[in-house]
Amino acid sequence: MAIKLIMLVVFFGIMVGIGFYCRKHSTDVNGFVLGGRTVGPWLTAFAFGTSYFSAVVFVGYAGQFGWKYGIAATWAGIGNALIGSLMAWVILGRRTRIMTQHLDSATMPQFFEARYGSHSLKTAASLITFIFLIPYTASLYNGLSRLFGMAFDIDYTICVIVMAVLTGIYVIAGGYMATAINDFIQGIIMLFGICAVVVAVLKSQGGFLAALDGLGRIQDAGVSETPGIFASFFGPDPVNLLGVVILTSLGTWGLPQMVQKFYAIKSEKSISTGTIVSTFFAFVVAGGCYFLGGFGRLFSDKIDIAANGFDSVVPTMLSGLPDILIALVVILVLSASMSTLSSLVLTSSSTLTLDLLKDTVVKDMDEEKQVKVMRYLIVVFVAISVVIAIIQYKTNVTFIAQLMGVSWGALAGAFLAPFLYGLYWKKSSAAGAWVSFLFSTIVMMANIFARSSFPKLLQSPINAGAFCMLAGLVIVPIVSLITPKPDKNVVEDAFSCYDEKVLVPQSSALGDAAEKSAK
Repeated sequence: MAIKLIMLVVFFGIMVGIGFYCRKHSTDVNGFVLGGRTVGPWLTAFAFGTSYFSAVVFVGYAGQFGWKYGIAATWAGIGNALIGSLMAWVILGRRTRIMTQHLDSATMPQFFEARYGSHSLKTAASLITFIFLIPYTASLYNGLSRLFGMAFDIDYTICVIVMAVLTGIYVIAGGYMATAINDFIQGIIMLFGICAVVVAVLKSQGGFLAALDGLGRIQDAGVSETPGIFASFFGPDPVNLLGVVILTSLGTWGLPQMVQKFYAIKSEKSISTGTIVSTFFAFVVAGGCYFLGGFGRLFSDKIDIAANGFDSVVPTMLSGLPDILIALVVILVLSASMSTLSSLVLTSSSTLTLDLLKDTVVKDMDEEKQVKVMRYLIVVFVAISVVIAIIQYKTNVTFIAQLMGVSWGALAGAFLAPFLYGLYWKKSSAAGAWVSFLFSTIVMMANIFARSSFPKLLQSPINAGAFCMLAGLVIVPIVSLITPKPDKNVVEDAFSCYDEKVLVPQSSALGDAAEKSAK
């Protein structure tokens, strides 16, 4: 217990200390929200990765999908790395950085207003962001309850409040820069932690081959009659597994807290380095989490899914580890959750302040007042999420994965297509964006309150969310083509940034003189 407590105190002390150290970077809106757009490649890459993966993945998704699909759940981690990280950086990174700076937008709703020339679109996007980030934030705390119950004799309510307060302190003090530096430290902990845990769990089962052999001998007539299905390449249900891959991978393309990381990119080098680092991070962390969860059924004699749910799978797998490793796991999951929480509260507070309150509710809000309001709203947002998390935990409303599925499905389903087409296609219109917004929010709200009326495949929030994302990619171009064309001046101004000439060193590109001499 002493070791665990010492590690926790040191961890929290470093996080808060960095927050106060970075106060000098958070005196204006650009510094508080984007770190002055001067964040280096490693910090940006780790900020992207740590905001991506939280206790939802480590405890909720890894346990649930590892139990359902066996070792095939690892495909979700591979998809997160290739689609959610690599392709996101390649397709969105540079163009997002260029256009958002040109349009002077610090948030996704601001981008929608400037790109589509619609103030009401900005207001709608900010409301959707605030409403659907709340259940996701609540799910971050829930993932900690099982682990703290296993490692400490501490009431869950106290755990939630302490984590929320300390995260709030360093975000309020240091803004985006404090979040980015802490994300880097937390990311290092996550990388080493997940590797150590996977090795330890497999070792407890006789090694990888022995564990895989044991998994192959498990049968569940309620899932599949095929022998060895849980150790197979695609598992017992590849169709629903594909829904998991799409939701958790493609979703990053439309989530405000993820895309906003590209706004803060410092330079061209940051893009290339960030692409490699964030992809590697996702392979190790996400791949490791789902790979670990895939062996959950080896512990079926200790797990009662009917009584305790899928969220109990991973904590049960870890309960037999040495104290030092359990302490590392707690720090690992705290790192994952606090990094994501900091990103969510910063995104939510900046969106409400810059997109809803400024010039709409409060007139003539200067820079100093904007930063002050954002800090107040961080407190409000953290408080709301804590209350919801405690109520959810005590009433056991739903599983972690369902909370995240609803949130990701609504946000990414609404924003992905309008944002992607907004960067690349001049004919993309505000009408197309509006229909995408309405379609995804209505579908996901209906999935919460009228799930039984959905087709069987779409009753799962995971599949419904994946469906909304893919539907948006079809809806936006169709609606844009059959509705009035967007304002030509607005569009041309937005896309003019891509045609601007920039000078680069000859080490990056050969000039005319070098080309002539080569001939």
